[in-house]
Amino acid sequence: MKAAVLEELGKLVVKDVPTPNIDADSVLVKVTACAVCGSDIRILRYGNPRVRPPAVMGHESAGEVAAVGENVRKFKVGQRVSIGADVPCGQCSFCEAGIGNNCQTNLAMGYQFQGSFAEYVPLNRTVVDYGPVHLLPDRVSYEQAALAEPLGCVLNALERSPIAFGDVVVVIGAGPIGCMVIETARKMGAGKIIVVQRSRPRLENARRFNADVYVCSAEEDPVGRVKDETDGLGADVILTACPSPEAQVDAIEMAKNRGRVNFFGGLAKDRSVVSLDTNKIHYKELLVTGAHGSMPRHHRQALDLIADGVIDMGQYISHRFPLGQIADAFAVAESHAGMRVIVNP
Repeated sequence: MKAAVLEELGKLVVKDVPTPNIDADSVLVKVTACAVCGSDIRILRYGNPRVRPPAVMGHESAGEVAAVGENVRKFKVGQRVSIGADVPCGQCSFCEAGIGNNCQTNLAMGYQFQGSFAEYVPLNRTVVDYGPVHLLPDRVSYEQAALAEPLGCVLNALERSPIAFGDVVVVIGAGPIGCMVIETARKMGAGKIIVVQRSRPRLENARRFNADVYVCSAEEDPVGRVKDETDGLGADVILTACPSPEAQVDAIEMAKNRGRVNFFGGLAKDRSVVSLDTNKIHYKELLVTGAHGSMPRHHRQALDLIADGVIDMGQYISHRFPLGQIADAFAVAESHAGMRVIVNP
């Protein structure tokens, strides 16, 4: 089969590799669509301890079941499936508690397990038994189903920092994930949504998602603007959907008393120590949390929202490339020229 192989940092090569063999407890999926995530770009440029070259990345995917092991009962050949990222080990105390994204083994598709930037992806017994692999309704396309993974991450984040009806919500970062937060927050009852983004072109691109206020942080003080928009009180919920230490500092400053702040976007290791005025957290009684990945149930919920037409995932797809042009796909995704980039093996 053809696969895009990460041979070393910065080197992604499309080449012929053996089609994976499956055992009695595994499944083989013919990949139809796999989206390029920001974490894929970080792995390509900076590496990841869970990814050991040569490796195949890709963890936002969908395809058709091509073969099943004799012991597999959950899936059949010909079924359409969506595949997420985080795979609970199914054995530890976190997985037993239903919070497998906190599993200390930290398994994931496209990390320890082969990913979907390939014509076929194998799903081993752990993935089949515990992972985010779900059947697709006929009305959901493969490309939309591939984006159930990032939408599931949004659902996890909004579960950690819930929105009450009428709340003022600030989304810092207007990339694809940030825009998914805008739409999902509105459906959850947000009364006013303020989007903050440093890049003017990216901010303008996000206007089609119909937030109430758009703030270019390169041109004005976002904290002051949020205070102006809320009669000086601040926002009820703030999510930082970007890898910015400054955004985390601003989030604390722009939060209303008893507000919820979610550090949704992870930071680079050399920038992850951030100076915060913890008295603001103390006296304003803020709830500050993080959100990492998602659980298989979030992946299932995301597919349900897509299937029911609650969230239109088609609007988050801006570019498509065949597997042979994956370098171009990564270049477009890295340039922030559009929204999600889909690779079609």
